[in-house]
This record gives sequence, C-alpha cells and structure tokens, in this order.
Amino acid sequence: MQAIVTLEGSLIDLYTWTTPNGRKVSIMLEETGLPYRTHAVDINNGEQFRPEFLDINPNNRIPAIVDQKGPEGKPFKLFESGAILLYLAYKTGQFLPREPTRQFQAIQWLMFQMGGVGPMFGQAHHFLRATKEPVPYGIERYTKETRRLYGVLDGHLQKHAYLADEYSVADIATYPWIARHDWHKVELSEFPAVKAWYERIGKRPAVQAGMKVPEIKR
Repeated sequence: MQAIVTLEGSLIDLYTWTTPNGRKVSIMLEETGLPYRTHAVDINNGEQFRPEFLDINPNNRIPAIVDQKGPEGKPFKLFESGAILLYLAYKTGQFLPREPTRQFQAIQWLMFQMGGVGPMFGQAHHFLRATKEPVPYGIERYTKETRRLYGVLDGHLQKHAYLADEYSVADIATYPWIARHDWHKVELSEFPAVKAWYERIGKRPAVQAGMKVPEIKR
C-alpha cells in the first residue's frame, strides 16, 4: 500500500467529541503524525446540528474531518469514523498492512468493530446508563451481545498479538470501545487475551495522547 495523497502542506481539521468513535480518529492522527487541529463539537449541547457542521456531515454525527489538502489538492470533507481511518491509512501508507491478505484481514476486523462492537456496545451503554427507567429486555439483549463480542475478540487474540497480526486501523478502532468496559459492566479479567491486548495498546504514547482529545475545560 502506498500513500495516495501528498503529505506536503497537509492539515487535517478534526471535528470530534469525547466518544469512542471520536477518539479512533484522534488516535490515528497522533499515530500517523499528521498535523491537525481540533474542533470540539459538544454533542450534549446539540452542536452537531449547527449548519456549519451539517455542511461537513449531513448525518449530524462526530467525527468528521476536512483535509485541507485532499486527493485533488483542495479541501476534502469526510465523515464516518471507519472511512476516515481508511482514508488516513491510504493517505500516509501507515497502519494498514501492505500484503493483500493481511490488508483485508485488517479491514475485516475494522468492519467487525463498525458493525458489531460499536453499535452493540453503544446500545449496552444506552440501556445501562441513559434510560430514565430500567428496560430489562434491552439490558439483557445488549449486555449479552456485548459479552459475546468480547468472547469473539478474546478467542482471536489468544492466537494473535493484534487483530490483523500487526498493529493496524482495526486495533485503533476497537481500543476506545474497550476503554469503556466499565460502562458496559465487563471485567477485563474475564477476557485475559483482550485485557493483555488492551494494556499493550494503552502503553503507546500516541494512543494516550489521542484518548485526551478533545481537551475539555470544565
């Protein structure tokens, strides 16, 4: 895999908030070393519905980016965290394996996060933390599915150091969701391979920096 966009003069505007999906992209930006500036979009105050943000992402969700020097040398808007990770991987030639089989393994696990881990963990968060009254069916359904997904990850990581054998966009996408294991009431000690993977990735300086974005002053 080779970079598809020149890096000279690149600047990424990142529109984000303190969520797992947002932190995927800030971690990726820290890992790649691309220069970027952060724009906090406070989703608790409805800032994602402002016209200026909807012009970047009409789906009113963070994260989104504007690459000031995109593929055609002009500003390029992009939303959906998985698409952003792949774009940045192709832009820099980093964190997506070059060999085709392993590259698709990384994409496979990225899709596993996008289609499974994110939506199901997010629903567990909702029913465990956000509803005014407990909804037993929702709690049971999504906590059960969350634990199933942890089991899938644990079984794979028992045999692999990273999701695609080398550190990739798949790990970057999944880590911020595992970081909220307490939100979905999962003890990582029950999934030792996930725990070891989580601790290994958490030692990376770029991951530590990306998890602090955006900086919120209270």
